[in-house]
Amino acid sequence: MFTFKKKLAKIITSALLVAVPTFATLPAQQADANWITTAINVGVAGYQMTQYNKELDKLNKTEEGRQSLFKQMKEKQGVNDDPYLNSRLDSIMTNLSTAVAVSDPSINEKPFLYFLNPSQDFNAACSLGHVMTVNTGIFDLLRTDDEVAVVLGHEMAHGQKDHVIKGFKKTITPTLIATAIASNTNTLGQIATSLVLDYTEKVHITKPMEWEADNYSFEYLKDSNYNLGACPAVWQRVIDKYSSQQERMSGDIFSVSDHPSHEERLKNYIKKMKEYSNDKVDVKDSTVYVNNKEFVTPAPYGDMTSQIRAYYVAGNLSRAFHADKNGKATVANSTVYIGEQPVITPIGDDASPEELAEKLNSL
Repeated sequence: MFTFKKKLAKIITSALLVAVPTFATLPAQQADANWITTAINVGVAGYQMTQYNKELDKLNKTEEGRQSLFKQMKEKQGVNDDPYLNSRLDSIMTNLSTAVAVSDPSINEKPFLYFLNPSQDFNAACSLGHVMTVNTGIFDLLRTDDEVAVVLGHEMAHGQKDHVIKGFKKTITPTLIATAIASNTNTLGQIATSLVLDYTEKVHITKPMEWEADNYSFEYLKDSNYNLGACPAVWQRVIDKYSSQQERMSGDIFSVSDHPSHEERLKNYIKKMKEYSNDKVDVKDSTVYVNNKEFVTPAPYGDMTSQIRAYYVAGNLSRAFHADKNGKATVANSTVYIGEQPVITPIGDDASPEELAEKLNSL
């Protein structure tokens, strides 16, 4: 680094000796000296930033860099070895990876490395190299694997679409790099890794990137067996709990400062479900509509409010009508079906499956 600085100073000084007349006054010489210092500092900062970006690319693209970052992230954040939650996480990530590969086979060349950390905050984050950290608290807020898949699909989209590497290159400034270099004796590679570890959940993701990740998460779920209604259900749960548990909702995905609002994201997913159903299915408040006619307002059950159950019913219907616009509803084992797609299993104060099937066919 210092050798580079000396070489740069020599080059700039030589250039000035040619360009500046011998009769220049002392104040002008002082101004030239200040200019040289500024130019050297700018050059060094540029060089440091270029080298830093190269180190980021190593972490992002090479298997050695990915595995090193994965190991250090686990050491820094800790690992929750709960067998039940890890089994669920493995299943979700396997299913999503298969779904992602349908539209983006590049995932097979750089599969995601993931782990469950012990934080009780509602968050998950994708770092460089497709290294993902998932907070234990996400399984508390989100009650089904379908809902967890929505959030993890969102984070996977950030990785697949290179949002993370772009965000890191914008978040870490030349001044921050220079300060980090001046404050320790580590190599630039070690400094880059340290900054990545510190900024994994703080890297700047733009609003357009957030929208893109939301939309790709929906696309990934379409190519899986997860219920599409889980997409709006996630944001309904966030809205329902945000005011009372805001301190536990950390990270960009829950930020409302420079990202889409929770309500905007929920409405976007309802719109996408409607489009996927060939414009046959909609949800307003807690009621599911088919062909703009009221179908059902599901009764609340357990940890699912009437509104959240409505999203799940609409998610089933959107798949059914996507496959068959004029599918006929039938009943089997107390469940309403369209073709092979289950639509609703009545519980609590719901109407009987026969009544619901008859009403659905009348719409």
